[in-house]
Amino acid sequence: MVLGFNHNIRYKGELFHVQTEDSGVANPHIITLLYRGGVILASAKTSYADIIKVEQLELVVESIMKEQHKDMMRRLKNGEFDARIFPGGVPATAAEEQSPAVEPPPAPPAPQVAPAQPAPARPPRQEAPAQPTPAVPPTSPAHRSLDEVILDYLITGEDK
Repeated sequence: MVLGFNHNIRYKGELFHVQTEDSGVANPHIITLLYRGGVILASAKTSYADIIKVEQLELVVESIMKEQHKDMMRRLKNGEFDARIFPGGVPATAAEEQSPAVEPPPAPPAPQVAPAQPAPARPPRQEAPAQPTPAVPPTSPAHRSLDEVILDYLITGEDK
């Protein structure tokens, strides 16, 4: 019998806890809670009273628990609770963690010795117009935390 699942997840710089428990056949409910700092932010409850007599009930309940647990993590990661979690907007520390590292500008080229004959004039180099920076930069695999990798794997079942 699976008693429950527990995961700590870092999302937008904050630590959250997702807990899923089975109340048992005497009270056939699966309850999943999302916490931050000991405060419940969201919950999901599923009754399985209608399938209590099914064969291999334990395996069926475990499967429901896993799906409900992963669903709560997906909902958190997809931003469903952002308005409740961050009523004044995402904290500055989280925004800093999400922004990619700023690369220093390239060093100017080293001065070259003038050739004996003047070089033909080159047309001025045109730079491509600057692309607007997306509000939420994509997370490349190299910039993902271990928590993000594990969460993605638990949610999708795929290694990205």
